[in-house]
Amino acid sequence: MALWRYGSHNASMPQRHNAIPLEAIFQFIDRYDGDQQEVLQYLHNLLVSFPDIEPKLRYKIPFYYRKSWICYLNPIKKTGIELCFTRGNELSNSQGLLQAKDRKQIRGIVFEKVVDIPTETLIEILQEAFLLDETVPYQSKNKKRK
Repeated sequence: MALWRYGSHNASMPQRHNAIPLEAIFQFIDRYDGDQQEVLQYLHNLLVSFPDIEPKLRYKIPFYYRKSWICYLNPIKKTGIELCFTRGNELSNSQGLLQAKDRKQIRGIVFEKVVDIPTETLIEILQEAFLLDETVPYQSKNKKRK
Protein backbone atom coordinates (compact mmCIF):
# COMPACT_ATOMS: atom_id res chain seq x y z
CA MET A 1 0.00 0.00 0.00
CA ALA A 2 1.14 3.48 -0.75
CA LEU A 3 2.13 5.74 2.14
CA TRP A 4 -0.46 8.39 1.24
CA ARG A 5 -3.20 6.04 2.44
CA TYR A 6 -2.08 6.49 6.00
CA GLY A 7 -2.49 10.25 6.14
CA SER A 8 -3.83 12.07 9.17
CA HIS A 9 -7.37 11.90 7.74
CA ASN A 10 -7.67 8.22 8.70
CA ALA A 11 -7.60 8.96 12.42
CA SER A 12 -10.63 11.26 12.24
CA MET A 13 -12.50 9.50 9.46
CA PRO A 14 -15.67 7.71 10.59
CA GLN A 15 -15.49 3.95 10.33
CA ARG A 16 -19.02 3.45 8.98
CA HIS A 17 -17.88 2.17 5.59
CA ASN A 18 -16.02 -1.06 5.06
CA ALA A 19 -12.56 -1.42 3.58
CA ILE A 20 -13.74 -2.67 0.17
CA PRO A 21 -15.11 0.68 -1.14
CA LEU A 22 -12.10 2.53 0.24
CA GLU A 23 -9.74 -0.03 -1.29
CA ALA A 24 -11.50 0.51 -4.63
CA ILE A 25 -10.71 4.23 -4.36
CA PHE A 26 -7.04 3.44 -3.62
CA GLN A 27 -6.88 1.09 -6.61
CA PHE A 28 -8.45 3.77 -8.81
CA ILE A 29 -5.84 6.35 -7.73
CA ASP A 30 -3.00 3.84 -8.13
CA ARG A 31 -3.90 3.39 -11.83
CA TYR A 32 -2.64 6.91 -12.55
CA ASP A 33 0.92 8.19 -12.65
CA GLY A 34 2.81 11.38 -11.97
CA ASP A 35 0.94 14.63 -11.55
CA GLN A 36 -2.49 13.04 -12.09
CA GLN A 37 -1.90 10.57 -9.25
CA GLU A 38 -0.57 13.31 -6.97
CA VAL A 39 -3.60 15.53 -7.65
CA LEU A 40 -5.98 12.58 -7.05
CA GLN A 41 -4.22 11.73 -3.79
CA TYR A 42 -4.22 15.33 -2.60
CA LEU A 43 -7.88 15.96 -3.41
CA HIS A 44 -8.97 12.61 -1.93
CA ASN A 45 -7.09 13.31 1.31
CA LEU A 46 -8.52 16.83 1.48
CA LEU A 47 -12.09 15.61 0.93
CA VAL A 48 -11.98 12.80 3.49
CA SER A 49 -10.45 15.14 6.07
CA PHE A 50 -13.90 16.73 6.46
CA PRO A 51 -16.35 15.13 8.92
CA ASP A 52 -18.92 12.67 7.57
CA ILE A 53 -17.56 12.56 4.04
CA GLU A 54 -17.85 9.08 2.59
CA PRO A 55 -15.99 8.15 -0.59
CA LYS A 56 -17.52 5.58 -2.95
CA LEU A 57 -16.54 4.40 -6.39
CA ARG A 58 -19.51 5.06 -8.73
CA TYR A 59 -19.49 5.00 -12.51
CA LYS A 60 -15.82 3.92 -12.20
CA ILE A 61 -14.75 7.20 -10.55
CA PRO A 62 -14.58 8.39 -6.89
CA PHE A 63 -17.68 10.20 -5.57
CA TYR A 64 -17.84 11.90 -2.18
CA TYR A 65 -21.09 11.89 -0.19
CA ARG A 66 -22.70 13.31 2.91
CA LYS A 67 -26.49 13.33 2.58
CA SER A 68 -26.19 13.21 -1.21
CA TRP A 69 -23.47 13.34 -3.85
CA ILE A 70 -21.33 16.41 -3.30
CA CYS A 71 -18.49 16.01 -5.75
CA TYR A 72 -16.41 13.57 -7.73
CA LEU A 73 -12.91 13.30 -9.17
CA ASN A 74 -12.85 13.00 -12.95
CA PRO A 75 -9.54 12.31 -14.73
CA ILE A 76 -9.20 14.33 -17.93
CA LYS A 77 -7.28 12.07 -20.33
CA LYS A 78 -3.61 12.74 -19.54
CA THR A 79 -3.87 16.44 -18.72
CA GLY A 80 -5.32 16.73 -15.24
CA ILE A 81 -8.07 15.96 -12.77
CA GLU A 82 -11.41 17.76 -12.69
CA LEU A 83 -13.05 18.19 -9.29
CA CYS A 84 -16.74 18.26 -10.23
CA PHE A 85 -19.54 19.49 -7.99
CA THR A 86 -22.81 17.66 -8.63
CA ARG A 87 -24.87 20.69 -7.60
CA GLY A 88 -22.42 23.23 -8.97
CA ASN A 89 -25.16 25.28 -10.61
CA GLU A 90 -26.49 26.02 -7.11
CA LEU A 91 -23.13 27.25 -5.77
CA SER A 92 -22.33 30.97 -5.76
CA ASN A 93 -19.00 30.62 -7.63
CA SER A 94 -17.95 33.89 -6.02
CA GLN A 95 -14.34 32.72 -6.44
CA GLY A 96 -14.82 32.41 -10.22
CA LEU A 97 -13.18 28.97 -10.44
CA LEU A 98 -16.12 26.73 -11.32
CA GLN A 99 -16.59 26.04 -15.03
CA ALA A 100 -19.86 24.78 -16.57
CA LYS A 101 -18.45 23.47 -19.89
CA ASP A 102 -21.94 23.31 -21.45
CA ARG A 103 -23.32 21.32 -18.48
CA LYS A 104 -26.60 22.38 -16.87
CA GLN A 105 -25.92 21.21 -13.31
CA ILE A 106 -22.29 20.11 -12.89
CA ARG A 107 -19.52 22.65 -12.36
CA GLY A 108 -15.86 21.76 -12.11
CA ILE A 109 -12.29 22.89 -11.69
CA VAL A 110 -9.40 21.22 -13.53
CA PHE A 111 -6.09 20.82 -11.72
CA GLU A 112 -2.92 19.70 -13.48
CA LYS A 113 -0.47 19.91 -10.54
CA VAL A 114 -0.84 19.91 -6.77
CA VAL A 115 1.07 23.20 -6.51
CA ASP A 116 -1.66 24.84 -8.64
CA ILE A 117 -4.46 23.93 -6.20
CA PRO A 118 -5.64 27.02 -4.27
CA THR A 119 -6.37 25.05 -1.10
CA GLU A 120 -7.95 27.83 0.97
CA THR A 121 -10.23 28.88 -1.89
CA LEU A 122 -11.10 25.26 -2.60
CA ILE A 123 -12.02 24.75 1.07
CA GLU A 124 -14.41 27.73 0.80
CA ILE A 125 -16.12 26.10 -2.20
CA LEU A 126 -16.28 22.73 -0.43
CA GLN A 127 -17.78 24.30 2.69
CA GLU A 128 -20.45 25.99 0.58
CA ALA A 129 -21.21 22.65 -1.12
CA PHE A 130 -21.43 20.91 2.29
CA LEU A 131 -23.76 23.63 3.60
CA LEU A 132 -25.97 23.29 0.51
CA ASP A 133 -26.09 19.52 1.03
CA GLU A 134 -27.06 19.99 4.69
CA THR A 135 -29.67 22.70 4.28
CA VAL A 136 -31.28 22.39 0.83
CA PRO A 137 -32.62 18.95 -0.13
CA TYR A 138 -31.65 17.85 -3.60
CA GLN A 139 -34.52 18.08 -6.08
CA SER A 140 -34.10 16.05 -9.26
CA LYS A 141 -34.68 18.24 -12.29
CA ASN A 142 -35.70 15.18 -14.33
CA LYS A 143 -38.85 14.28 -12.38
CA LYS A 144 -41.95 14.37 -14.51
CA ARG A 145 -44.56 16.86 -13.43
CA LYS A 146 -48.20 15.89 -13.24
